[in-house]
Amino acid sequence: MRRAPAILISAALLAIAVSYPASAEPCHGISAFGDLKYPSSFAHFDYVDPTAPKGGRMALVGGALTFDTFNPFILKGEPAQGVADLVFESLMVRAADEPDAMYAAIARSADIAADRLSVTFDLRPEARFSDRSPVTADDVVFSFDTLKEKGHPNFRARLRDVTKATALGPHRVKYDFQGTQIRDLPLVVASLPVLSKAYYTRAVFEETSLQPPVGSGPYALTDFRHGASVTFTRRPDWWGRDLPVNKGRFNFDTIRFEYYRDRTAQLEGLKAGEYDFREEFTARDWATAYDVPQVREGRIQRLTLPDENPSGAQGFFVNTRRSKFADPRVRRALDLAFDYQWMNANLFYGLYQRTASYFENSPMKAAGPPSPAELALLEPFRDKLAPEVLTGEPYSPPVSDGSGTDRKNLREAVKVLASAGWTIRTETVDEGVCGTLCSLGRTFGLGSRRTEQIMRNARGEPLEIEFLTVEATSERIVTPYAQTLRLLGIRASVRRIDPAQYQRRMKTFDFDIVTQRYVMRLTPGSELLNYFSSRAAETEGSFNLSGIASPVVDALIGKIQEARTRNELTTAARTLDRVLRAGNYWVPQWYKASHNIAAWDRFGRPAVKPRYERGVLDTWWYDSNKAAKLPGGAISAPAVPASVRGK
Repeated sequence: MRRAPAILISAALLAIAVSYPASAEPCHGISAFGDLKYPSSFAHFDYVDPTAPKGGRMALVGGALTFDTFNPFILKGEPAQGVADLVFESLMVRAADEPDAMYAAIARSADIAADRLSVTFDLRPEARFSDRSPVTADDVVFSFDTLKEKGHPNFRARLRDVTKATALGPHRVKYDFQGTQIRDLPLVVASLPVLSKAYYTRAVFEETSLQPPVGSGPYALTDFRHGASVTFTRRPDWWGRDLPVNKGRFNFDTIRFEYYRDRTAQLEGLKAGEYDFREEFTARDWATAYDVPQVREGRIQRLTLPDENPSGAQGFFVNTRRSKFADPRVRRALDLAFDYQWMNANLFYGLYQRTASYFENSPMKAAGPPSPAELALLEPFRDKLAPEVLTGEPYSPPVSDGSGTDRKNLREAVKVLASAGWTIRTETVDEGVCGTLCSLGRTFGLGSRRTEQIMRNARGEPLEIEFLTVEATSERIVTPYAQTLRLLGIRASVRRIDPAQYQRRMKTFDFDIVTQRYVMRLTPGSELLNYFSSRAAETEGSFNLSGIASPVVDALIGKIQEARTRNELTTAARTLDRVLRAGNYWVPQWYKASHNIAAWDRFGRPAVKPRYERGVLDTWWYDSNKAAKLPGGAISAPAVPASVRGK
């Protein structure tokens, strides 16, 4: 990133110091704009039941289809679900009913400097790792250095402007920052996992490993079947169990993640009682597959929980690193060919709404012509933007007639492709027998010929698209889209591969089009660099799947990071949304502002759901009275291993 002259940097920092709220003294919590819901005397979060019973188990499905490592902080491998959240702990903990506030956990307090260029944390001397060794400032410094140097590229992107971490004493650590995009950096470093320096002198951090790690969190990894299941056991001696941020949380004695080959097998596993809890992501299954005795009799409960987070960006991400997708007109034609209205009616039972924005279901979604404040951000880039970005409505995906082959949209797609140099040619092709045997086959009546429309560019190259997927359920969605594209002369195909190969190809951007969903934070900041920045476009393992490399996008991400008020943040996010949508980097899919949950009726939950999370593993508990009424009665959790009980 190009640096401004020193005098400009000094002026910018002065403005930040005046405008940003800063800690006058060490504080029990921090947030991006200084607002905290909970006072220093708070006893527990409002969305927990502090009297919730401890015990029992929760079994649920893993987020991926398999795993091969217990290190969730590096690029290599597919990590087991739960390790990062259950085994490891951070200096501060997010409140799930505030946009971005964090409160003291390993750290007892945080002191943000008046110029915002540093933050100092005082640690709790009682904090302990699972091997009973103390958590010290040296461990915190080691964690920062290791994650920034050897961790997943996401860490390097977010920590770019964190220059160093320094131990000021056994239980005091200071982070120093640089530049002007520093608003979120205290939150970023407060949320880093704290690693055991002693443990990682024995284990190689940057390699995949199935050795259960040492952490300071509420659970220890106690059992696993390679690629099939992983079990975590609550630590009875966990040092942090009585902290205000932890009261009423982490109530299950054991948490187990089960892995299945596909979503169909997952659903059958739930019905068979192989696990307890499932969030349903397939509309057809939610509408039709739960009409079974277990549900009708109330043994399995179906719940719809509100989701107040931005629904974010879900869609077909188009890899612009490939020359055939470099022209935004080609990408726009792909959007014209996608008949969402037909799909929602015929495949989704009308359960979804069409996504238009990268910040869908939030105030950060652009709407209407640009406001004066948005225009002020766009004006410096007028010569790099299409005129409609500065004058009109933000780009929204086309609406079809719901027929599955909307002729008007398809004709428009052909025109758009023609303007980009792609034309349909009617050609005669051989079928039945191919290769060097085609003419010989025809001589003996073994083959035939037919005409086919093929979309080609000026060099005669056909437009070929491969949709990469990992699940069979995805094929029923992608296949109709591919069939429509073939009507345009585009050779579209669907390829399903195994999970390990899929992850490798995603990390190295070896695909044409993939489906992905990114949920934006309520206070977006440095993570946007990993989604959309030019640097991330060149970084393996980043989430910039489309390969977006735009100086305008980079500058607007900077404006979001520099925002000094929530109004400024909202304006900058809406402006970024306009520019991204105009680039046609994706074909938007769909969203719903709720969670569809199916769970065996053996759990209790607080009266209040955390506003911005499901809260299931955090705040639910095992209800032995409910469980006793189910066939088989209450389920006892496995005995706690001696290694977890301590000695």
